[in-house]
Amino acid sequence: MHEANRLKRLPPYLFTVIDQLKARERAKGVDVIDLGMGSPDQPCPKHVIDELCRASKVDGNQRYSRVDGELEKRLRKTIADWYKQRFDVTLDPDEEVLPLIGSKEGIAHLSLAFLNNDDIALVPNPAYPVHFNGVIMAGGILYNIPIVEENGFRPNFDALSPEVVKMAKLLFLSYPHNPTAAVADIKFFEDVIKWLKGKDIILGHDLAYSEIVYGDYKAPSILQVKGAKDIAIEFHTLSKSYNMAGWRIAFAVGNRNILKTLAKTKSYIDFGIYRGIQAAAIKALSGPQDCVKKTVETYKKRMDIFVKGLRDIGWNVPKPKATFYIWARIPLKYSALTSMEFATLMIQEAGVAAAPGTGFGEYGEGYVRFALVEDEKRLMMAVERIKKLLDMEV
Repeated sequence: MHEANRLKRLPPYLFTVIDQLKARERAKGVDVIDLGMGSPDQPCPKHVIDELCRASKVDGNQRYSRVDGELEKRLRKTIADWYKQRFDVTLDPDEEVLPLIGSKEGIAHLSLAFLNNDDIALVPNPAYPVHFNGVIMAGGILYNIPIVEENGFRPNFDALSPEVVKMAKLLFLSYPHNPTAAVADIKFFEDVIKWLKGKDIILGHDLAYSEIVYGDYKAPSILQVKGAKDIAIEFHTLSKSYNMAGWRIAFAVGNRNILKTLAKTKSYIDFGIYRGIQAAAIKALSGPQDCVKKTVETYKKRMDIFVKGLRDIGWNVPKPKATFYIWARIPLKYSALTSMEFATLMIQEAGVAAAPGTGFGEYGEGYVRFALVEDEKRLMMAVERIKKLLDMEV
């Protein structure tokens, strides 16, 4: 029984390896502090859970979701209203809004919907893995655009050859960025739309972390740029803002023709989102938003404590303006190690799990990513353990 060739083309899923290492250490009795996966640890808002419980008892909500159902229409209208309130972007709820079973699903299906085997997808690297894995699974040609710290982890489109641009059909972007936590302003998005003009390239922008921002930074939507809706769709999720990661509820908005093809692709694969979760999503987006503010405040405290702690022990890491990630260069003392080797060393010697940079693509080498999904006490404990590792004789 031989798996499909496209599966063999996929890079190793390093997070599975990290999970195995964590399990091995825990079997030895080690209390592993897990800062590897970006899975929110804070509770989902009570009023959202209450709505799920209520809606789960409603007759008919156990049936398949229907595009023309009243609840489904209400969810699309709520998403459009939220976008108008948050970004001042006007959307047609019926043609410019598409609910998804998580943004990861939607991003993967975008490649499946549009890529032929002679089409290129332009993907900044490092990236959230589904940006490039989805291209490979769809049978398209993956073209990695290196993004580096010196350029604010933003792609240099002028460095692309005309041949590559001519064959390109998709471009993926994501700001605030996972894993690097880099941010972009509206001027950057204006330049991107200007560069794309006349090129017949579809833009998919992953905006999962728009609400997890700090200080005076406010994440823009690419759809705020004039002309963006002609070529772009934007992905958003309730996973991070409302701590609903396991619920699998998200949406794509923007160009109606792109969304129509994406919806057509999905119609052959899934039967939509459980209607109880749709009702809860409506409550989350239209209800009180102080829960989002509280979540951000919690991450901000964790960020301040963890960054200061690492800097105090000699690991000079940046303080991000968004996301709940720290993208850290491997300390000089261990810079001869690969990111996978260093992540392994941290688990085995310090009992602290982080994601190796190469889990996000080859240009993530030399870095590890910490996800601040443990409380402040545990984060300080992690700093103490890492200090011992940095002080260790090698």
